[in-house]
Amino acid sequence: MKLFKSPITLFLAGFLSLGVASGINAQKSQPAPTVVGIAMDNEVFSTLVTAVKAADLVTTLNGEGPFTVFAPTNDAFGKLADGTVETLLKPENKPSLAGILTYHVVAGEFMAADVVSAIRANDNAFEVETVQGSSLTLSLLDGAVILTDVNGNSSKVTATDVRASNGVIHVIDTVVLPE
Repeated sequence: MKLFKSPITLFLAGFLSLGVASGINAQKSQPAPTVVGIAMDNEVFSTLVTAVKAADLVTTLNGEGPFTVFAPTNDAFGKLADGTVETLLKPENKPSLAGILTYHVVAGEFMAADVVSAIRANDNAFEVETVQGSSLTLSLLDGAVILTDVNGNSSKVTATDVRASNGVIHVIDTVVLPE
């Protein structure tokens, strides 16, 4: 079942297929990358990686997991008000930044098919608790999964099921924010 189509989906599909093709000659003892490793290897997540480092979350997100990460792209961060990212990256704002980033993480590994099934089973509004402690509401709109934060702002999932050794990444087009 094809859920999402976008240029980033095609990019990620190509990115992942290159990884599979180059992995044929790789040693089998090399572990698959973590959610952080995948983000670090993909330029569309450079702002996210910078933020994860500034919030001291690399070790946590490189941990065993499993994690489902709703990963905002650089363009998603670009939608925030001017100066927001720069302000959040300051050391004195580390707790706020960590809260925002962990609001994009759900404990457990939930593939797109699982998410869609849960949404459909719950009358098109499935609430999930994030690692940050607040909830996100997941719904479907025109075949796309939509995340709605506690403030009523929404984000569209643009690519799904990017597998990592400790979970899965779903790419989103807008940063969601806790209270």
